[in-house]
Amino acid sequence: MNLKLVVWRQAGPQDKGRAVTYEARDISEHMSFLEMLDVVNEGLLSKGEEPIAFDSDCREGICGMCSLVINGVAHGPERGTATCQLHMRKFKDGDTITIEPWKARAFPVVRDLTVDRSAFDRIVQAGGFVSVNTGNAPDANAVPVPKTVADLAMDAAQCIGCGACVAQCKNASAMLFVAAKVSHLALLPQGQPEKQRRVLDMVARMDSEGFGNCTNQYECEAVCPKSISSSFIARMNREYLAASAARQPERREEGGY
Repeated sequence: MNLKLVVWRQAGPQDKGRAVTYEARDISEHMSFLEMLDVVNEGLLSKGEEPIAFDSDCREGICGMCSLVINGVAHGPERGTATCQLHMRKFKDGDTITIEPWKARAFPVVRDLTVDRSAFDRIVQAGGFVSVNTGNAPDANAVPVPKTVADLAMDAAQCIGCGACVAQCKNASAMLFVAAKVSHLALLPQGQPEKQRRVLDMVARMDSEGFGNCTNQYECEAVCPKSISSSFIARMNREYLAASAARQPERREEGGY
């Protein structure tokens, strides 16, 4: 198939950026979207032109690096699929495909289609871990966890931190990402001792990074390549309110009010 690509090109964070049109010819429907971009880049290099910069790593839908907005949809038209697992059979011969990077203040463009998502790393560093010293690892059956709770925790833990939720949200909210990270630890026994501090610190860091607020329109859930449920946002809000209420007496004792 032959396609027309409208690609966002930006030399660096301070560059204004622009949309540039390219031809993608003789593309197999069996190619992945990133393989198609590889073919286009080979053609650009053969002509002495600068290739299109984009992120990728595992190309197996695991790492979340393949962050592209395709025809206005984060990760493209196929639900529950990362860009690297999107195949060209989802498009038709003669289609025009617009390709853009994640666009959010907290995700500054590095070059072309690559963005700096280190804001997510800083949110995780604020509390997305278990640091309580529990000694040697106990036997797997020594800590009883109901299957329903374990399954729910694993649903949240599927988040790969790609940032599609931010890219699709009109407010560039990171609530789904933070909710998944907070929930998967708060649901398990190992995460209980620090759960109040965790949710307060991670939400505070999210706000300081410049992400917007959630307005419950569920674009995040619709484009998530792991189909993380927006119900985790409600769970995180409950955790946050409970932690805030528990901390108020401490602040009064410390003279914070």
